[in-house]
Amino acid sequence: MRVLNNEEEARNVLQETFLQAYQRLGTFRRESKVTTWLYAIGINLARAARRKLTRYETLSEEDLDRLQPKYMVGMRRERYQAWDPQKLIESDERKRIVHETILRLPEDYRIVVTLRDIEEMSTSDVASMLDISEGAVRVRLHRARLALKKLLTAELK
Repeated sequence: MRVLNNEEEARNVLQETFLQAYQRLGTFRRESKVTTWLYAIGINLARAARRKLTRYETLSEEDLDRLQPKYMVGMRRERYQAWDPQKLIESDERKRIVHETILRLPEDYRIVVTLRDIEEMSTSDVASMLDISEGAVRVRLHRARLALKKLLTAELK
């Protein structure tokens, strides 16, 4: 549901996930947990469905580059300000804004943030699900959080 933001489509993906898992049970290699394997199938199906349902335009690479912190001679040019995510979820309106802002992130970032920060999965499980390295998960998560922070800061001012 968090990936698709469409209850009906999420139910379809859930049903298709279990159908494909049943059909592919012989291909399960037991290198990971069954739940990780199921999540991987579900995430891949949700991503495909999301591409069909695209409602929000994602940020371009240039937009993402502008959201990253700026450095000069190894030092951060922008003044660092501590960010307390708890303050963002104090009201329903802010929750809605956060949810809509996550949907604006590029798919790769949105999925990593959803799995790590919302579903609270481990980095290794997310890496296994997405078939990428743990380092790639950490990099995507870091960049996604920075982009999300900058978008939310602008949105909530």
